Amino acid sequence: MKRVLITGGNGLLGQTVTRLLLQETNHEIFVTGNEEHPVVGKQITAYRQVDVTDKQQLRDCVQKFKPAVIVHTAANTDVDTCEEDRDTAQLVNVRAVEYLAESARIFGAHIIHISSDYVFDGEKAPLDESAPPHPINYYGRTKLASENVLRGAGIQHTIIRTMIFYGFGYNVKPNFALWVLGNLSAGNKISVVIDQYGQPTFVDDLAYGIIKIIDRGRTGLYHMSGADVVSRYDFAVAVAETFRLPKNLIQPITSDELSQLAPRPRYSEFVTQKARMELGIRMSNIHEGLSVLRKQIEDSKFGFT
Repeated sequence: MKRVLITGGNGLLGQTVTRLLLQETNHEIFVTGNEEHPVVGKQITAYRQVDVTDKQQLRDCVQKFKPAVIVHTAANTDVDTCEEDRDTAQLVNVRAVEYLAESARIFGAHIIHISSDYVFDGEKAPLDESAPPHPINYYGRTKLASENVLRGAGIQHTIIRTMIFYGFGYNVKPNFALWVLGNLSAGNKISVVIDQYGQPTFVDDLAYGIIKIIDRGRTGLYHMSGADVVSRYDFAVAVAETFRLPKNLIQPITSDELSQLAPRPRYSEFVTQKARMELGIRMSNIHEGLSVLRKQIEDSKFGFT
C-alpha cells in the first residue's frame, strides 16, 4: 500500500484516477482541488481544498499527508486562454510544478506529471520519447517548461505526455467528446476542423497507465495516447455514430477558417511502445473508448454534466 496524493482531483483525470485507485487498489488516497468539497469518493477519500499556486498551502498539504506518490493533474489546459493570459498560464502550469517539486524533494515523494503533445509542432510524426520538442503556442511552452522543472529538480518523477483525452466526469468542463455530445443532443450545429489530427485518448486508459506507474514505481518519460489517428472532424462523427445522433449537424471547417487564437499542431502521433512494454497497458481505439463512455453515461443519473 502506498500513500497517493492527487492534485486537481475534481477534474476529469483527477476524478478518474481517484475512482480507479479506489476500485482497483488498496492505496491510501488524499485528494486536493480548488473547490471546497470533492465530487467523488466523499465518504472514503480524504480531501483538502488547495490552491496549487500557493506555495505554503502545497507544502502544508504534502507535509500533513506525507505521500509516497503525488499525481499532479491540476493545470490550465485552455490553449487560447494560456495564449492570452500568459502570466496566469506560467503561474498555474510552471510555478505550481516548481512548488510541488520543492515539497516532493523535502518529503521524498515521487511526482507523476501530465504533459501534452503540444510540446511538439505537429510537423513530424510519429514521435517517440526521444523526439526533440518544439512548441508553437504558449500552452505548449508552459508544459515543456514544467517538464524541465522536474528534470532539474533532483527528485523521482514520471512525465506522461498525452493528447485529446476524453471521458465522463461530474461537473467537469466539457472535453471534446462531451462538447460534441452535448451540442448534438441539443440539436445544435457545430463546426469541427478537418485538418487537425491526433489520437483521442480515453481517460480511463490514461488513469490505468498512471496506476501501473504507481504500482511498478516507474520513472522517466512515457507517451500515452489512443490507438487511432483521426481528424477532430472524424472523431466528432464517431461520437455522433456511437450515440446515434445526427451527423449532418457537424460542419467541416479548416483551421484557417476557425481562426483560433493560438496555433495548434496539425498532426500529432505518438509511438507508445515504451508504455505498452514497460507498463503492460493497451490503449483503446476511438470505437472502444466511445462505447465504454456511452455505457458510463447511460449508467449514470447525472447525464452530460
